[in-house]
Amino acid sequence: MLSLVRIDDRLIHGQVVEGWLPVLKVTRVCVVSDAAASDPVQRALMELSLPEGVALEVVTLAAAPSTLKALASDPERVLVLAAGPQEVLALHEAGVPFPSVNVGGLHYAAGTVQLGKALFLDEGDMRSLEALALRGVEVEGRAVPSERSLDVVAAMKAKA
Repeated sequence: MLSLVRIDDRLIHGQVVEGWLPVLKVTRVCVVSDAAASDPVQRALMELSLPEGVALEVVTLAAAPSTLKALASDPERVLVLAAGPQEVLALHEAGVPFPSVNVGGLHYAAGTVQLGKALFLDEGDMRSLEALALRGVEVEGRAVPSERSLDVVAAMKAKA
């Protein structure tokens, strides 16, 4: 089962390991990233950062839909991490079933608009998140489970 689909440009880091993993009680993390899938050093660092008993799978965006569809129907609890909204939209368009997405961290870059403490979106990010919302996916923002959830689509409309 896909316990959470999360967008975070840092992928695996302290907020994920210390905040989300214990709350979700996941036994597998699936990172969807072409860059990470082709970088054995990055993959090794991610494996080292996960607690014992939590498996890591790193897949390309092309391979992700078949992998995630299989994991969605399995009872194992899985956290899905992607670096950006475009990847998550591509997953949903490819038929990966998930009712919501957590936007956890997209950091400042030139041309972005700030919606939260660590939530900066460019035009492409906003278009992808709006497209997800139009597909019926709830788009919420928060870095850790204890934070109050932000309705990202409403926040984007308020900034427009």
